[in-house]
Amino acid sequence: MGDIALVGIDCAFPGAAGTAAYWDLLMRGGSGTGPVPAQRWEARDFPAVSGRGGFLDDVDVFDSDFFSITPHEAAAMDPHQRLLLPCAWRALEDSGRAPGALAGTETGVFIGMMGGEWGRLTMSDLAQVTPLLGAGSSAGMAANRISYHFNLTGPSLAVDTACSSSLVAVHLAATSLLAGECDTALAGGANIVLSPSMGMVYGQLGLAAQDGRCKPFSADADGIGRSDGVGLVVLRRLDDALADGQRIYAVLRGSAVNQDGRSNGVIAPNRWSQERVLHSAYRRAGITPDRVAFLEAHGTGTVLGDAIECAALGAVHGTAREAPCALGSVKGNLGHTEGAAGIAGLIKTALALHHRIVPASLFADRENPRLRLGERGLRLLKSPMRLPRGESLAAVSSFGMGGTNAHAVLGSAPRRPRRTGPAVAGARTGAARGAVGVFTVSGDTPEALRRNLAVQAEAVARRPRGAAAALCWSSNRVKTGLPHRFAVTVRDTDELVSQLRRAADRDPAASAGRPWGRPVVAFLFTGQGSVFPGMTAGLHRESAAYRRHLAEADEALAAPLGTSVRELVLGGDERVHRPEFAQPALFAVGYALARTLTALGIAPAAVLGHSLGEYAAAVTAGALDLDEAARLVVRRGALTGELPSGGGMIAVATGPEEVAGLLAGEPDTVVAALNGPADTVLSGPRAALARIEEELAGRGVRVRQLPASHAFHSPLTAPAAAKLRTEAVRCAPPAVPVASTRYGRMLHHEPMDADYWADQIEEPVLMDPALRALVSDIAPTHLIEIGPRAQLLQLAARGGRAPGAEFLHPAPGPGATGRDLAETVAALHRCGLDPLWEELYAPEHRVVEPMSPYVFSCAQRYWERRTPLAPARATTPAVAPAGERPPERQEPGAGPAAGRGTGDSGAPAAGRDPGDSGDPGGSGDPGGSGDPVLHAVVRAVTEVGGYPPERVVREARFHEDLGFDSVMIMQLKNRVEARLPHVGEVSVQQMLPALRSVGSLAAFLGDLITARPA
Repeated sequence: MGDIALVGIDCAFPGAAGTAAYWDLLMRGGSGTGPVPAQRWEARDFPAVSGRGGFLDDVDVFDSDFFSITPHEAAAMDPHQRLLLPCAWRALEDSGRAPGALAGTETGVFIGMMGGEWGRLTMSDLAQVTPLLGAGSSAGMAANRISYHFNLTGPSLAVDTACSSSLVAVHLAATSLLAGECDTALAGGANIVLSPSMGMVYGQLGLAAQDGRCKPFSADADGIGRSDGVGLVVLRRLDDALADGQRIYAVLRGSAVNQDGRSNGVIAPNRWSQERVLHSAYRRAGITPDRVAFLEAHGTGTVLGDAIECAALGAVHGTAREAPCALGSVKGNLGHTEGAAGIAGLIKTALALHHRIVPASLFADRENPRLRLGERGLRLLKSPMRLPRGESLAAVSSFGMGGTNAHAVLGSAPRRPRRTGPAVAGARTGAARGAVGVFTVSGDTPEALRRNLAVQAEAVARRPRGAAAALCWSSNRVKTGLPHRFAVTVRDTDELVSQLRRAADRDPAASAGRPWGRPVVAFLFTGQGSVFPGMTAGLHRESAAYRRHLAEADEALAAPLGTSVRELVLGGDERVHRPEFAQPALFAVGYALARTLTALGIAPAAVLGHSLGEYAAAVTAGALDLDEAARLVVRRGALTGELPSGGGMIAVATGPEEVAGLLAGEPDTVVAALNGPADTVLSGPRAALARIEEELAGRGVRVRQLPASHAFHSPLTAPAAAKLRTEAVRCAPPAVPVASTRYGRMLHHEPMDADYWADQIEEPVLMDPALRALVSDIAPTHLIEIGPRAQLLQLAARGGRAPGAEFLHPAPGPGATGRDLAETVAALHRCGLDPLWEELYAPEHRVVEPMSPYVFSCAQRYWERRTPLAPARATTPAVAPAGERPPERQEPGAGPAAGRGTGDSGAPAAGRDPGDSGDPGGSGDPGGSGDPVLHAVVRAVTEVGGYPPERVVREARFHEDLGFDSVMIMQLKNRVEARLPHVGEVSVQQMLPALRSVGSLAAFLGDLITARPA
């Protein structure tokens, strides 16, 4: 059997909500057992059943909005399913993978379940049966819901082999991984003690502990105490996990499953079958049993079960050993978690191997002498056992009532080379500064974001002080980008803690609205007047990606230029101001910046280049390849450098119409650029420009001389234009829309050929009309200037041509560093972009650090107490617990299946936006009574989904926001027809196009009513 890496864990057991709490419970020898919660059943009603056991706190809590599940559906779901969904999310995060990143992958889900108690409790009253209860009570849905909501397409199944179910699920997951059916697998199980019925069965069989506690291998053992629990592990093939740099808790070396066959009773254990499954697992693992350091036994604490198991374990492990094999069972701490028993033991064992210490066994101080553990080469641990250096091996057993046995062999994780480099050194020495990174946190609502910011702040505060780049990389990789986002650029953990706490203290109502689509980005490429010695040197020092792309440009320019442009760009060489060097240098910077951004996943929806900037814009758009553009830029620089001196350029703060008269008197002077409504550039002989400047100053018009060596974009450049027109230019239709500053509009079918580039030297730069056309065509949310300093953004701001757009610059001047690039990425991420984060970090920082898991809302509770012998009490589907105010805005639909975090466009979710009156009809009248059709639709939606009417706003989308599926749509159709008899019968096929939102359905139905004859 090939090796399988256990790379992620999440769990909740009695007295231990989370993996860290579970390990703490084990190490301190704690017990999670306690009295039966009144929520379950009244203990006095069932005196034959122990009034104690292991019970999870807040087992009724479920963040249904996050998973786009309606309140009615959530209330109908088996509580096991409600436990498993958030557990799966946290386990995937713990594996170092964002759950959303696995959407669409062949990830498998294997869930162990036992009994189907929820179905018996809910489906026995035939008058109350509904489709939601039918789906909610299916055991197979425990796995299928995870696959559905996370959009996982690998094998998905639930298995019931009684108490061995979850370990059998792990075995099946490993087998599927090795067969190549999936590359990642979630495996585990869940158990909730819903009623006393199984306890009554144990009591009638003589297997129930009087005090509700399992006491495995103890002289005081008197039977089973039942327990809740949920646990999932993330499994991958070991080679894949190592290649992806994932943390490995332990390695599953081999596992086996068998059956007792016909023995002395269908529910009685069979020693010989147990021995066979042990031998089979060790054979598959390729090891001998004497190498196993400790055993996590099934260990229920029943007289017969413990005796048979110890005999089988001793027969296999007790021979040819230098020291006895340590033996334990977590049931002493938790009770018997039944369908989740195997995963509880597996997680305990994996954590012991990870921490290299085995917890002591409860009740070891009163060992049952009848088990003859010492004779059999076994011993209970009265204190924790340190594991020696090197590989350690352990094993887990799980046996099911009915005879299905499972055994798994685990080894410690392979040693990795010690990491070195700036990230580790900084963390180790507490260095104050380090490489820059972007730390990201997100939530499905503003309140969820605030909650998770606070949790991350405290988690980072507990870490050693030092560099934060690796931690930032981890947040980018592990945390799915949900709709409400926080992103901050930092260099060290002190700075990060401060920023997180400050953000967490803000009022959630003040948070920005939900980003409904990805940012629409336009690149604006700066022209020649932006060059200066040492431009982008700070960014070059800190960004490996920028260094790589600048080197590409340098290589392309080297042959036609005859020298390296990189030193001119980065050093203090004043030759950078001469046209023959300034133009290649600026092109190199523009190309490298654009390639750095696109490599980060920032793809422009359109490009605009100002004068020389059009060359890098053309390469980014695909109209020119790099080598062709480099050749043309060098040729252009050389030709303009040969022009006679004496020309210049001035910028005047007025429109061209106000200087038309002055230009008429100076025929050699022309408008060189229209940069804005009141931003005009004039070009011509210096003497003529001086006369114009004096006249305009007298009129109170601001004039500024530009650092131009020649009168560019004027008739004085005609000789250079003529020579460039003779060049043979290889060009292609652009793949990205181009706003041409040559034509002052979007480029249509005109080629960017030699004529284009020749005219572009001589004719004016029509920046203002080109930008106006770009904004009209693509409606950008962000303008990013590509160049060594900010110029075009200032022009756009003064001209007011892009109202509402955010302006960004990855290298805004001489002091620019990697932080400016990171700030650009952070700003776009906050608005819905999911960047390709790898390009932002050096390889030594791309190491996943452990992070606190996502914290779900506990404001929604779902529980209906039912027992076989007592009548059902009322369901309370959504009640906020004491001390927690329900969020003002609960936005449904966080799972990948609902498009959460994917940047899909759409309307606002079901909930209140800031300033929303809460009126679904938009009339200030709750319930949409101002529009009777909308009112009827809102009421039908609330009846089907269980939402309060104020949650069902006009813009709420049925699938993404309200969690409606095909069954609910059919129910909605029937209710709408009943509430709106004038509509008549409407087929689902007719309704489908209108099911975009509550408002679109109401409009469709209103049109139908209007169209029908009175």
